[in-house]
Amino acid sequence: MFTKNGKNVAAGSPPPQEGIPSHWTTYIASDDVDATAGKIRDAGGTVMMDPFDVFDSGRMTVAQDPTGAVFGVWQAKEHIGAQLANEPGTFTWNQCHTSDSARATEFYQAIFGYEIDEVDLGGEQPFRVLKVGGKGVAGVREPTSGAEPPHWSTTFAVADTDETVSRAKELGGTVLLEPLDLPDIGRLAVLQDPAGAVFQVLASAASS
Repeated sequence: MFTKNGKNVAAGSPPPQEGIPSHWTTYIASDDVDATAGKIRDAGGTVMMDPFDVFDSGRMTVAQDPTGAVFGVWQAKEHIGAQLANEPGTFTWNQCHTSDSARATEFYQAIFGYEIDEVDLGGEQPFRVLKVGGKGVAGVREPTSGAEPPHWSTTFAVADTDETVSRAKELGGTVLLEPLDLPDIGRLAVLQDPAGAVFQVLASAASS
């Protein structure tokens, strides 16, 4: 478990089987993971791991949406997941990158009942924001590179993107996208840790 100020913020583990490259997994909360697994199948997704208990912590499954992006579903028991978010060193956003963002959005809406907001960012397809109670919780967008396979990406909040990128280089990380400014959002960079897992870091415009 990774903690910040004494609170759980993320976790690391060995892959479930050999040959799976290092990656971050986005988990979506559910109050009944078995029922959610059924909805995933009904909506055209694939349940890659049948629901199972993780000791007394919770119950989970791993699935793939119809476009190919893999995600986890978590039903909390003693472990509710992240106890702290949107602060430097904790996750702040999750995003599904897929060439068929309309199909993916339809799928996640059918499973989790999201409200959808579409934003024109100049691409062939709009950027789709998944909302719960009127608040954005994740995004769905077309990949920035045609070579990108469908996947979920994790973004961590940082106080200073450039300083974080510099520190990542010192620690053996790789910069896949140098820091750039996103109007009204913040300053973003894409990094890869020494084990190969890719993630994003963002200094929010609201905090600068």
